[in-house]
Amino acid sequence: MARAAAVVPTPSGPAERPVPEQPGGPALRPADSPADADAAGARSEAHRESRERRRLRAAVLVLVSVVLLGAVPLFFGLRTLSRDPVFDNLDQLDVPGWAAAKTVDDVSGSRWCLLDCRLRERTVTSEKAPAETAQAYEKALRQDGWQPWKVSRCPEQETKGSYTCWRRDELTLDLWVREPTCVPPPVDGEPAVPSADPSAAATECTGSLVSVKVRNAIDDERTRPQPATDPSLTGEDPYPTVSGDPLGELTPSPS
Repeated sequence: MARAAAVVPTPSGPAERPVPEQPGGPALRPADSPADADAAGARSEAHRESRERRRLRAAVLVLVSVVLLGAVPLFFGLRTLSRDPVFDNLDQLDVPGWAAAKTVDDVSGSRWCLLDCRLRERTVTSEKAPAETAQAYEKALRQDGWQPWKVSRCPEQETKGSYTCWRRDELTLDLWVREPTCVPPPVDGEPAVPSADPSAAATECTGSLVSVKVRNAIDDERTRPQPATDPSLTGEDPYPTVSGDPLGELTPSPS
């Protein structure tokens, strides 16, 4: 009768104990290798640089937006303060190119009439005769909404050429077109004497000269009631004649 083979227990090492779980967190793991630590550090550095680039880009965009939003209104504001809109309106007059060959502007006074109201003066050189030049400017003024203004003291004194006055809204305009004042160039450093020969003057001096003067209507004395006499002759309006009895007839008192 066969005997059952005896079971011999296989020798083994000591049993492994489970790693106890730390309270509030997962079980501890063995430390990473040096290569894994370097890779994690590189990834962290890359994320940090990416965040810095994004912040720098956003800061640049904000700065550019602020500059654009502030510089554009500032530019147009300074341009408006430095450039009188009346001159811009005169630039838009529909006159031929030959009627505005050369333009010189001058301005004085305050735009807000603090002490003196603003006076705008423009001198224009035209290449054609005064009559044709005056017709071109008067047509352009009518097209721009200016109305002829028939008023005394227009001009203030007798002048040669064509002198007309105009009004539009709160402005008045004086237009004077005349022959140019041509002075011969100096000879050897000394001023030349104008020739007495009319034909020689006609060949050397051609075209016409245009003067435009624009004022505020409230500052133009011609918009106010005018005296009966010309102040340029008397200096001031004479006193009205008074009667012999300055008190007039006495009013009888009630009895």
